[in-house]
Amino acid sequence: MTKKEEIIWMSAVELAKNIKSGKLSPVEVVDAFYNRIKKINPELNAFVTLTEESARKEAEAAEKAVKSGKKLGPLHGVPIAVKDNIDVKGVRLTYGSKMWEKHVAKEDMIHVARLREAGVIILGKTNLPEYGLIPVTDNPLFGPTKNPWDRTKTPGGSSGGSAVAVATGMCPIALGNDGGGSIRVPSSLCGVFGLKPHLGRIPRWPSLPGWETMAVEGPITRTVADAALMMDLMAGPDDRDYLSLPASGVSYFENLEKDAKNKKFAYSPDLGYAAVDPEVVDITRKAALSLADLGYKVEEVKLDFPNMETDLVNQVVSETVAANAEVLEEWKKVAYPVYLDFLWLADHIKGTDYVKTQYRRKDLWDAVRKVYEKYDFLLTPATAIPAFNLEIGMGPTEIDGKPVASTSWIAFTYPFNFTGQPASSVPCGFTKSKLPVGLQIVGNRFDELGVLQASRAFEKNFPWRDKKPPI
Repeated sequence: MTKKEEIIWMSAVELAKNIKSGKLSPVEVVDAFYNRIKKINPELNAFVTLTEESARKEAEAAEKAVKSGKKLGPLHGVPIAVKDNIDVKGVRLTYGSKMWEKHVAKEDMIHVARLREAGVIILGKTNLPEYGLIPVTDNPLFGPTKNPWDRTKTPGGSSGGSAVAVATGMCPIALGNDGGGSIRVPSSLCGVFGLKPHLGRIPRWPSLPGWETMAVEGPITRTVADAALMMDLMAGPDDRDYLSLPASGVSYFENLEKDAKNKKFAYSPDLGYAAVDPEVVDITRKAALSLADLGYKVEEVKLDFPNMETDLVNQVVSETVAANAEVLEEWKKVAYPVYLDFLWLADHIKGTDYVKTQYRRKDLWDAVRKVYEKYDFLLTPATAIPAFNLEIGMGPTEIDGKPVASTSWIAFTYPFNFTGQPASSVPCGFTKSKLPVGLQIVGNRFDELGVLQASRAFEKNFPWRDKKPPI
């Protein structure tokens, strides 16, 4: 393995350590990742905008800072990718939409600014579905992103570009966001780690209207430790986001290795309503129950959660149309064609329907909280199926021989956007077709630390880091 190959597969923690010690220079690190991007991105379409000029200048300044003995940030000189619905000052911000094709962000989002202060170097922006609305990564501006494990298949979405970039060594860490599974879904389909923090843990400002009570910002990484360190740097209150939570008072990174063996895990293969591919059930069940062989307390449970799929559609459509009301007809002329199939629904959704969705969130929480009266974590498949062919669109209309809606395959992720709970997707195995499968770990309210510790326990016992896509 060449030095450049060693660099691109290092974790962010390892890169920061080697940069601070002088074993690696930020310039050679940035050079190694751009070399990788230029080699494989044209085929995969994970990055849609590169910030090479500014990144190289920042790398040179970072190298001088190391040599001068200045105090360095925790991620000094470490490259990162940023999803293209996250503001980075002075960089094109398109949301994957022709409506925003020439837009340039005026300032950094809060968590981007915090990561910059910690020393990261932004390599560029990654692909997403238009406005991040659907769980596959395709849009009218840049086209589809391809799954590196099988380039005929989707990487999932909406943070698909970020997940592909991390999975293929185009960057060590990336930023995504999650309003219904948009971090966990592509992490599962691409074989990397993704964390959806609790609603409000990472402030969201500035951002487009919509998703205020559903969406969160979060990390996509190859190791749990990298995500924990990013959480230490990104989390914390900011009055510009009225939903932001008080500081947790703990370091996720420093407390990561505490054992979770005194915790109790419940595994559900279907939450009581989901149609699931039998191979996905077999892989996730085996992964979940194998924790018991290592001394963890794990039980398979039967649940009867309310199915909120219609509520998810009502909320997404209502908020999207409301946010774009003044330009809706203009947008329809250039929108991703699939969107035209559901935007018309807004004319048939009453205000009372939207309010009923908020009431049903309470019904869902009443069911969910009963699990946490007995267990510390809920384990489920991250997605109901592995990656599917690109031409299928948003999703298949049949799973395990049962007719389903095209979004039913994300049945396991969006419930916990409604409740706000933290959840991760950890790689837990491969199908016979060599496609990754993710296990979702859902924590109780506000317990990102517990989710990270449980994810780390799984990572130590069933390591995934060295499993790389055939690129």
